[in-house]
Amino acid sequence: MADLVEQPVVMAGSAWEDYGLIDSGHGRKLERYGRFRFIRPEGQALWAPRSDDWQADGEFVPASDEDGGGRWQLGAHVPEDGWPLAWQDGVRFTAQCTPFRHLGFFPDMAPVWDWMGERLTGRDDAETMNLFGYTGVGSLALSRFGKVTHVDASKKSVAQARENAALSGMEDRPIRWLVDDAAKFAAREVRRGNRYDGIILDPPKFGRGPKGETWRLEDALPGLIADCRKLLDGDSRFLFLTVYAVRMSSLAIGAMLAEHFADLPGRIEHGDLAMREEPIGQAQDDRKGARLLPTAIFARWSR
Repeated sequence: MADLVEQPVVMAGSAWEDYGLIDSGHGRKLERYGRFRFIRPEGQALWAPRSDDWQADGEFVPASDEDGGGRWQLGAHVPEDGWPLAWQDGVRFTAQCTPFRHLGFFPDMAPVWDWMGERLTGRDDAETMNLFGYTGVGSLALSRFGKVTHVDASKKSVAQARENAALSGMEDRPIRWLVDDAAKFAAREVRRGNRYDGIILDPPKFGRGPKGETWRLEDALPGLIADCRKLLDGDSRFLFLTVYAVRMSSLAIGAMLAEHFADLPGRIEHGDLAMREEPIGQAQDDRKGARLLPTAIFARWSR
């Protein structure tokens, strides 16, 4: 029986060459994406910034409502069609200022990609699935361990994921790129009797499928997790669930996993994803430089 660890875990991401959280505070954050710097809203930044002199190439100005709308104010030198960035293991992708306030990938997922790799180390024949896979950076990270099934309802996102694979020189990797409703696809995989060594899923709070299907997280997530459990067995390695922008506890989604994974051995953990601010100047041991900005909650099963 999988044991639920009640104490929360923090998975903290740190800066790398092409990304860093420079500063945060007063409901905003300053980040670098390659050679550009951007200011974005961040409701979790309840403290004061470390610096009052934020120099940026663009800023996302939120709308007055709470639906996540708004617009970018960008310098003329910021490329409209994006610019290339890289992560370890040769994964390359295009960063671009999207209407949804982010830049085409989620940097706080970097420690998750590392964690999944640790679970699969020593295997080159794994079969994994990335549901709500977006622009495919996680799928490319998983592809070095074997076959990956990448599923997203957005045709545009899947096209971008294919372009990122080509940019990385990984277009020949064994990845299935599928434009499909994630919940319906998982249910069909259960009926087909398929299995996976690992599943990662990043469901939105609300969304619509390619045929107008409506997705509401609180209503649909338990059924999707039940189907994902049926696609895993005693030889599988992990399931990783992230949840953004909802008033929900990580303990709640951890307990949900515990219910569905009660018949499998392993460990269920939950907690926060976070990004660590970069140190100021040369003060590499400055405690203020270690401030963590929480970005999402997660729950994971592993064995």
